[in-house]
Amino acid sequence: MNAVWQPNLLDSFHLQLRGALTTNVAATIYDIDLFDTSEAQIAQLKQQGHKIVCYFSAGSSENWRPDFASFLATDMGNPLQGWPGENWLDIRSDNVRSIMRTRMNLALDKGCNGIDPDNVDGYTNPTGFPLTAQDQLDYNRFLSSEAHSRGLAAGLKNDVGQLSDLAATFEFAVNEQCHESAECADYQAFTSLGKPVLNVEYQSRYVSNTDGAYDELCDSARAENLRTLVLPLLLDGSFRLSCD
Repeated sequence: MNAVWQPNLLDSFHLQLRGALTTNVAATIYDIDLFDTSEAQIAQLKQQGHKIVCYFSAGSSENWRPDFASFLATDMGNPLQGWPGENWLDIRSDNVRSIMRTRMNLALDKGCNGIDPDNVDGYTNPTGFPLTAQDQLDYNRFLSSEAHSRGLAAGLKNDVGQLSDLAATFEFAVNEQCHESAECADYQAFTSLGKPVLNVEYQSRYVSNTDGAYDELCDSARAENLRTLVLPLLLDGSFRLSCD
């Protein structure tokens, strides 16, 4: 088993989950879809010197995924608001965990260096299940442990309320909108350990640099040692603004 990859604090990244994959971004890390990216594409990117993080949802079912039929009706709760075809999962379910193990096997088979499991803060959302903070910690540690057992690095997606509990267990963090939500300071839990925080912001005022908003964003990102991108909400590769 290969040693688990530990990305560096200053590693740049590209995040794209839809559309024709942009393959010429000068970034160390490519965070791309586990199912939609071919083994050949991953091999090509790795040959170009990139590290590959493979994205999947660990906390929601998505009715277009090839393994959707593996979820039981009892595994699926309320819909995710604003994301058609997605339902929250009961992260306490043995079946859900079995599906996630299979997905991590796929990540390993495809040549991914790490994983970006999404929707791992269900306990703060109306999932339809009585999930507790402890349930979430247990599940997120399960994901990390299973990743490590396969030689894969694990990224913690959002779940800002549990950063200090989980920073030691994950190799990096992926955050959406901590500047917009005034939560970036909490990521010292990762940066103080030399672990990178891959931060994405979506607001249009950053794209247009309205009243210097983008300049201010990048100043803040550098001060807090975050790797910050401004990307389209659909994450379709249509534009990419980097503070690095």
